[in-house]
Amino acid sequence: MTTEFLLGMFLLASTLVWTPGPNNTLLANSGARHGLVRTLPHSMGVNIGFAFMVFTICLGLGSVFVQFPLLREVLRWAGAAILLWLSWKIGTSKFEPPHEVKTSKPWGFFQAAAFQWVNPKAWIMAISFAGQLPDQEPFWYPPLVISLVIFAAGMLSSHGWVLFGVGIQRFLSTPLRFRVFSLVMAGLLVLTVIGLLLADLSVH
Repeated sequence: MTTEFLLGMFLLASTLVWTPGPNNTLLANSGARHGLVRTLPHSMGVNIGFAFMVFTICLGLGSVFVQFPLLREVLRWAGAAILLWLSWKIGTSKFEPPHEVKTSKPWGFFQAAAFQWVNPKAWIMAISFAGQLPDQEPFWYPPLVISLVIFAAGMLSSHGWVLFGVGIQRFLSTPLRFRVFSLVMAGLLVLTVIGLLLADLSVH
């Protein structure tokens, strides 16, 4: 693989992973509520989990998703249900003053990594990357390199969204501001669900 190809894949991955979606919304919300350090397991779970997902799909798992429409629809509705539940949890979360000990817990590494497998945006992105793979031996080398490129782009994106959340922590110092922020984050997830239900998941 040439340097130009890798740079192109990094730019493509960066464009996709920086756009708003379930992962970025949840990371920004966690950064605002829990700070950077407590959100690190969540962000690392997203990056390593998605990179591993891309690797397995590029090795051939993605063809199963493409060939079986029923599986795509199960993923669509399961993902929509989970995202709606998450939006409800965020929208109804309780205000915790900065000087009080936090009772809510951020997502852990394995929870965030497992979420990638029910995140339809992650599936669409991963299959799109699989379609860009060059034909090169050994067969596992291109998927590995692409996964590492995506991991690098994802590290920048995920921590950028977490820092965005951290940056508005001071704004959330009153119950009203916290409620507005929570409803905006919940609304972004609902918009994601609407887009998911209208999307064409028959990726080729």
